[in-house]
Amino acid sequence: MKSILVFLLAVVFLGGGTHIGVSPVTTVVNLEDGTQQTDYEALSKKIYAELVAFRSTADMPANVKAAAERVKQLLINGGFPTGDIQVVSPNPELGSVVARFRGQAPGGGPPSKEPVMLMAHLDVVDALRSDWEFEPFELREMDGYFYGRGTDDNKAGIAHIVTNFIRLRDEGYVPDRDLVAVFTADEETSSDSIKYLVRERRDLVDSVFAINSDAGGGELFNGAPNIFNVQAAEKIYVTFRITATNPGGHSSRPRPDNAIYELTMALARLSEFTFPVDVGQVAGLYFERSSYFMDGLPAVDMRAVSKEPPDEAAAARLSAGSPYYNAILHTTCVATRLDAGHADNALPQTARATVNCRVLPGQNPDDVEATLQEVIGNEQIEVARVNTPTGSDPSPLTDDIMGVLEPIVEEMWPGVPLIPTMSTGATDGNYVRNAGIPVYGVSAIFGDPNDSRAHGKDERVGVKEYYSAQEFWYRMLKRLSGGANTGSESY
Repeated sequence: MKSILVFLLAVVFLGGGTHIGVSPVTTVVNLEDGTQQTDYEALSKKIYAELVAFRSTADMPANVKAAAERVKQLLINGGFPTGDIQVVSPNPELGSVVARFRGQAPGGGPPSKEPVMLMAHLDVVDALRSDWEFEPFELREMDGYFYGRGTDDNKAGIAHIVTNFIRLRDEGYVPDRDLVAVFTADEETSSDSIKYLVRERRDLVDSVFAINSDAGGGELFNGAPNIFNVQAAEKIYVTFRITATNPGGHSSRPRPDNAIYELTMALARLSEFTFPVDVGQVAGLYFERSSYFMDGLPAVDMRAVSKEPPDEAAAARLSAGSPYYNAILHTTCVATRLDAGHADNALPQTARATVNCRVLPGQNPDDVEATLQEVIGNEQIEVARVNTPTGSDPSPLTDDIMGVLEPIVEEMWPGVPLIPTMSTGATDGNYVRNAGIPVYGVSAIFGDPNDSRAHGKDERVGVKEYYSAQEFWYRMLKRLSGGANTGSESY
């Protein structure tokens, strides 16, 4: 840096690691590339780096809990009362953070508005150093990107929320409602933490709606912001075990029936089957609004599927050209694992396949199971459900949320449309919706939709996109809680 950084960081050593404490100062830092960075951006990067350094995976619960305790300490260091920052969990080996930024009514006293929940998760999918170009659990800034496990999924969300809580408190801001940050411990696996909070500790997290940093976001086209997505629905996760059995025998005396052949024929039939087209409100709005930014037949097809009834031929063309379009137009079931036999010289007695289904909102997993059995067409093959699916209705696209988001998107990225989407995957938001609290996915991070690296090698987020999302969250939190217009700078 060419100029002097007037940003005070009190360094604290906890458990052998270097951590930061917060001494709030408002300054602007001139960086070597000629851009400027506020001290809160510097603070955000420090928090981001600390979070990425925790290998907070399912098989390392102590690291997840340590990350939770560290986030708690950061907020306390930032001036929040200890009693408003809790680490809770149904599992004593883990820890989720519930942090309350208390509001008050404009004239003083308790706020009349219900709280808003702000969601993110502490845990990540593991990453091996041997698979990556560099150490995955170390934040690395290189070529305009932040690299590291969790940079996208979902430690950026935690860093944005924590930094903006500290910034708003430094500025003396008092929201007109409580803002409740919830950082869970096991979103990547069981989601037991969020289930516990909405079912057993509703007193801690009850809200009029939730903003989920683990979904939504923007799409870049040729490096420029093109679409801003708000996730308002997600598909239902359900897994089935498909099992074929046989008496087996010696491989030198093959039988006319064979468990492996029976199973593979069943899977072949499944691979050729497509569930019916079903376009709900969210998918319909997605295609209708997206059509204005497409050319030719794809634009025509998008408008055709957004109408009632949806055009089947248009849906087929869209599905053939894009796995994502296919996934938001249909329930999908796909084979993901195989296991068969017990010896090289023995006929298989058992052959099993795992089939993972993502069911459209409003559809019944029982009907999907019945359809699988019908498509397989062999009563001797067992179809057994592995998990208990939890479905949720799409969140309504009301002015309470769209009226907050649309002006900020227009301020920061003029001309970029706000488009509702449905996630083909699942997040903690599914269980919050199921508990009666609408959820809207708004990570606000723009990225190339064809270069998503969450859960994969060399996960990354654009540096510029990271900081613009942080500013978006700052403006959004103020608009959600009674704050005036916070800025007009575009990105």
